[in-house]
Amino acid sequence: MTMTPVPPEMKRLVPFEMALREVGMRYPEVTEDFPWGHRTLKVKGKAFVFMGVSAEGFFMSVKLPQSNGAALMLPFAQPTGYGLGKSGWVSVNFGARDTPPVELLSKWLDESYRAVAPKKLVAQLSGEAGETTAAPAKARSAPARKPATAAAKKTAAKKPAAKKPAAKKAAPQKKAAKKTVASKQLLRT
Repeated sequence: MTMTPVPPEMKRLVPFEMALREVGMRYPEVTEDFPWGHRTLKVKGKAFVFMGVSAEGFFMSVKLPQSNGAALMLPFAQPTGYGLGKSGWVSVNFGARDTPPVELLSKWLDESYRAVAPKKLVAQLSGEAGETTAAPAKARSAPARKPATAAAKKTAAKKPAAKKPAAKKAAPQKKAAKKTVASKQLLRT
């Protein structure tokens, strides 16, 4: 674990980072990494939050597909650099004298996790951010084992058959057109 050293004037921001780290680590299958000397939380190898405290203060970047428009209206938020802003990523920055809104940032962290995590993991989440409730194994896997109904089998059987008659109809029309051209030529002679 390699982290960037925190300047003394920014040490008061470390508890905010730690509180948000704790929120993020509660989600299913989250891992922590430090690829550029700053904290990155990932799910299944995909980053859903970058954060840290540096000489400039506390920063955090999250993917906000639903609320990025509203987030970008706030004075401390801007589109994330490196082209990530085009994909809904938003970055926030707070200086040494600022107090980051942990509750709001926790909601954004939740939205980012849900945007990046596989649907299977998102389905395990309850209504509250960070709390997980695993469904019983039988309830999760039952739909995958359910056999197709007779109506579904009939519908599936009809789909390929519907394409074949359309192809057959097109061929006789071409032949009919050739016959019409040929008969017109015969009439002229």
